[in-house]
Amino acid sequence: MLRIVSRPSPNSNERVGEGVPDMLILHYTGMQTGEAAMARLTDPAARVSAHYTVEEDGTVFAHVDERLRAWHAGVSSWRGHTDINSRSIGIEIVNPGHEFGYRPFPDVQIAAVVELSQGILSRHRIPARNVVGHSDVAPARKEDPGELFPWALLARAGIGLWPVARSVSGDRLVPGQSGDAVAGLQRRLQAYGYGIDVSGAFDEATRLVVVAFQRHFRPSRLDGEADAETQALLADLLERLDATS
Repeated sequence: MLRIVSRPSPNSNERVGEGVPDMLILHYTGMQTGEAAMARLTDPAARVSAHYTVEEDGTVFAHVDERLRAWHAGVSSWRGHTDINSRSIGIEIVNPGHEFGYRPFPDVQIAAVVELSQGILSRHRIPARNVVGHSDVAPARKEDPGELFPWALLARAGIGLWPVARSVSGDRLVPGQSGDAVAGLQRRLQAYGYGIDVSGAFDEATRLVVVAFQRHFRPSRLDGEADAETQALLADLLERLDATS
């Protein structure tokens, strides 16, 4: 049973467009304490917020009504959309992050994230591919919730997708390369949802998107190189989308 504590934030406004959330975005707070993070999320001068924060002990703090637009995603994109705040619900998960001593998420905290997310998914029509991390929608700026976040566990609980590399073959694509193979990789990443241009050049922007993909779906490898297994995981995700479309 979730313990939900009201901690309202003034940092919200009306959703723009259809006004119906179809994304769930998970963040880590990236500050030294949960209290410091929540002080910032509820400070009108900071102009940032989220719908919820989940403390390390599993307590959930509610900041912004789900009907409203919280200010958590910043400059971001997913599946061709750029006003991500208008179409998403944001959960901040207390963790100091890479700057202040990134560490594994406690089991009780993840259990609360799972229960909270399942409730959100029961209230809104959010496709599994639209359950993403902040780094997925802003790969050039963000790393959260990071490579220690248990995405596979969430997928087993019906929250998001998790791929299986059923067939691993093909050439490694690395920064500096160019050509049709690179364009194909960019096209596949774009098809899944990432904001990436199909230029045929494996530039720095492409490397950062590959790192974001690995951080989510292949956390043991964060080198930004699209080796055969990374490409096979992406192919599996796209096959899953085709099977459910």
